[in-house]
Amino acid sequence: MWKHVAANGITLLIVALVAVAGLIGWGVNQYRDAGPLAQAICLRVAPGSTMSAVSSDLESQNAVSNARLFRMGADYTDKSGALKAGSFLVPEQASMEEIVDIVTQGGQSTCGTEIVYRIGVRGQEVQVRELDPATNRFSERAAFDPATEDAPDVYAEMRDRSDTRYRIAVAEGVTSWQIVEALKAADFMEGTVDGVPGEGRLAPDSYEVSIGDTRENLLSRMEARQDERLANAWEDRASNLPYDTPEEALIMASIVEKETGLADERPQVAAVFVNRLEQGMRLQTDPTVIYGITNGEGVLGRGLRRSELDATTPYNTYQIDGLPPTPIANPGLDAIEAALNPDSHDYIFFVADGTGGHAFAETLAEHNENVARWRQIEAEAAADAEAEAEAGQ
Repeated sequence: MWKHVAANGITLLIVALVAVAGLIGWGVNQYRDAGPLAQAICLRVAPGSTMSAVSSDLESQNAVSNARLFRMGADYTDKSGALKAGSFLVPEQASMEEIVDIVTQGGQSTCGTEIVYRIGVRGQEVQVRELDPATNRFSERAAFDPATEDAPDVYAEMRDRSDTRYRIAVAEGVTSWQIVEALKAADFMEGTVDGVPGEGRLAPDSYEVSIGDTRENLLSRMEARQDERLANAWEDRASNLPYDTPEEALIMASIVEKETGLADERPQVAAVFVNRLEQGMRLQTDPTVIYGITNGEGVLGRGLRRSELDATTPYNTYQIDGLPPTPIANPGLDAIEAALNPDSHDYIFFVADGTGGHAFAETLAEHNENVARWRQIEAEAAADAEAEAEAGQ
């Protein structure tokens, strides 16, 4: 009898163990298999939140099939205590295992709201943008000029959120003075700036920052990035260039930057100026003259006068030989690389062609023809504008 009872007990134990093993296997599969989320979401994890609260939120948004199983998986992998605050993009059909990794390995928000402070040649603008998880694209919620306009309510609202991301986006061709002045209006940054960094020494780029970061620290990051770019490009430079130091190359890059906004045209423009230097010609470029007038403090806002073109200044390349004494703006990476690896051609002239680019010429006669075409384009554009203005009256 006792043998029979023992045998039945062992059988029941085996059945129970098999059932438990099956249950564990089912749970592991549920934890690792694709989840029920039909469309990506932006999951916000508030500071001080718990894995329990996060799992309930995920279940309510149909991102996980079982909140308890999600918590058990996080506990079993010792990740419950690693939960990060922020806003995280959870892709469609993400498994529980993938979601746990997303909210514990990050620390940097990957979706939600971002505030972008754009510093451009003609001014600055703060944009408040929201990521649409379904399209993974940002939509603009507000935009304003911090130097002249009051911040909208949505800006203050997003400033109070701990998961809002911040970026400083600096355009190519902006001067160091413009960057410093613009940063003074960035109210999410701290600290003063002692002096203006050297012209050309700040790398135009997009920089992630945080509330309370100092302006001096950001400027140091910009300088370090520009130093690295220039050093790498100098190392890979073409042979027989008509400048002997990285600083001279940076001056050339700044001129190229101000002469064309087309990335694929910069090597052509750089080659024109290289050809002029090699032939003993003066550079004769308007942006250097303008810099000599403004000292990089804003834009001129008008055309150059004949007296300004005739005046002998260190930056008037119609009157001086060779390069001006310093860069005239902060060039981007494309312009730096163009200055150090210009195209190979015989052009020594160029003029706008009406498409945003330039028409190039080897001879003065060809150049004069291009100039005539450009003046005709300008005249036609002026006539069209006048006609539209009259029609609107």
